[in-house]
Amino acid sequence: MSAIPFPAPPADSDAVVALRAEFRAFLAEQLNDRSPRQRSDNWYGYDRAFSRAMGQAGYLGMTWPKQYGGHERTAFERAVVVEECLAAGAPVGAHWIADRQSGPSIIKFGTEEQKQLILPRIAKGELSFGIGMSEPDSGSDLAATRTKAVRDGDVYRVTGTKVWTSFAHEADYVILFCRTSGTPADRHKGTSQLLVDLKNTPGLTIRPIIDLAGQHHFNEMHFEDAVVPASMLLGEEGQGWDQVMSELAFERSGPERFLSSIELLVQLIEVLKTRQSDAAQITVGRVTARLAVLRRLSRSVAGMLQNHQDAGLQASIVKDIGALFEQGLPDIARELIDCEPDPRAASAYASVLANIVHNAPSWSLRGGTREILRGIIARGLGTR
Repeated sequence: MSAIPFPAPPADSDAVVALRAEFRAFLAEQLNDRSPRQRSDNWYGYDRAFSRAMGQAGYLGMTWPKQYGGHERTAFERAVVVEECLAAGAPVGAHWIADRQSGPSIIKFGTEEQKQLILPRIAKGELSFGIGMSEPDSGSDLAATRTKAVRDGDVYRVTGTKVWTSFAHEADYVILFCRTSGTPADRHKGTSQLLVDLKNTPGLTIRPIIDLAGQHHFNEMHFEDAVVPASMLLGEEGQGWDQVMSELAFERSGPERFLSSIELLVQLIEVLKTRQSDAAQITVGRVTARLAVLRRLSRSVAGMLQNHQDAGLQASIVKDIGALFEQGLPDIARELIDCEPDPRAASAYASVLANIVHNAPSWSLRGGTREILRGIIARGLGTR
């Protein structure tokens, strides 16, 4: 059995330290009227005005080439902006997916026409993306995709259903993972990706999925002979699987994999300030230590991406143990403080606790279920 390498991230440079201070000041101005409950929505918050402000200030497309509206900064500088956004509870949903993975995928696989059409608008905070991967009855088994795209002259005709598409009702595009040849029995073969315009695609119907908290950010997308221009094929036909695996390294390794419940930790510490408890201090110390380790692992993956290394295995580890951390925090909080979760409570702690309790079950599903991730990790260790 071989060990899985996690390169040590370098110490923050003066530029990174200065960027953190600069960006905190930006967030303080932008978010001064958001309540703790709103901050606990974290990357579920959706605000196009905030995303445009991020773009105008140069905080989107940070690592991208300048010719496409980017700023050619490092992955570590981008990581600073991401973790500060999450820690502050910024409403990042309108640019989150586009900046994190859709844009980098288009840079890597897209045509020059696609890059010029889409990337500058993402960098300005003007385009919002969803993820068109998951399907009914498939869980995280992406290779079982049944959504089919058949080439018909200058277009693809798409039939099938996608689920759990975050903000499809609000977004402008999704990158659709589909089958352009063969059957689900072929697994990875015959799959492709299409850039789908959610506002202007005949034959596409978007239906809401309301979650346990009564919120609408998930959706079903139904394609019934939907027409997508062939010019919107991303990369090569039949290479969809390899392209998706590359994309998932961006999705699984970021600070959102351990900071989704950070507002609950902030409110928990605020309540505990007024109480003398050795047990509480020990518990909060342990939680903080785990958070520091997760942050270091995530930053090391950012270094691998910066150096164009394959980080799929390491990203899966960050995602798996990060979800365990996030989902465990509500139980820790309830052991330390006897408080009933109540979304309508005047208490910031009670309302934040309720929101986190409602949303936590989904955190081991999004980006790949725990079982799928541990299969990837087992193969990396040579035990499968």
